[in-house]
Amino acid sequence: MAIPGIKSIGRVISKHTIRQLKFIIPGAAITYAFNTHHVFLELLTRQDVEGQWGRLFAFASTGFEGLVIILFLYILLVPWIHGLEPDYRSWRDSGILSSVIPILTTAILIGWSLLSFTLGRWSSLGYLEGVVGASGLYALTFGLLGLLPVPKVHRS
Repeated sequence: MAIPGIKSIGRVISKHTIRQLKFIIPGAAITYAFNTHHVFLELLTRQDVEGQWGRLFAFASTGFEGLVIILFLYILLVPWIHGLEPDYRSWRDSGILSSVIPILTTAILIGWSLLSFTLGRWSSLGYLEGVVGASGLYALTFGLLGLLPVPKVHRS
């Protein structure tokens, strides 16, 4: 017996949104369970001399996460900016994507590594929980960014 409410929810939510929820729900749960957002904000606002390196690394990881978001948005907006629709599957053959995607990948790796190290070294989480907390924040970020619609180029 099917529940009527579930079927109506399935009609409203697209398959793409459901795929993104696979990142959003675990990312939000991990972030909430480990209190990663509060721990990270505490690192960003520390004023003691001992925590200055932690604060510096926290700002650096924030900078890389900001770069990831900017590059991801740029990739999404390429159709509007350049007036052409790139083939995301063969990004190596695209002049625009072939230069942006390696930078994006590097920024993701450096930013996640810095965040993991920062949470592990200068917070009460420790290294294992720092890695899990950083992964949760990144999964949440990617899930939310993935909800943004890709603009299409309308040719006349």
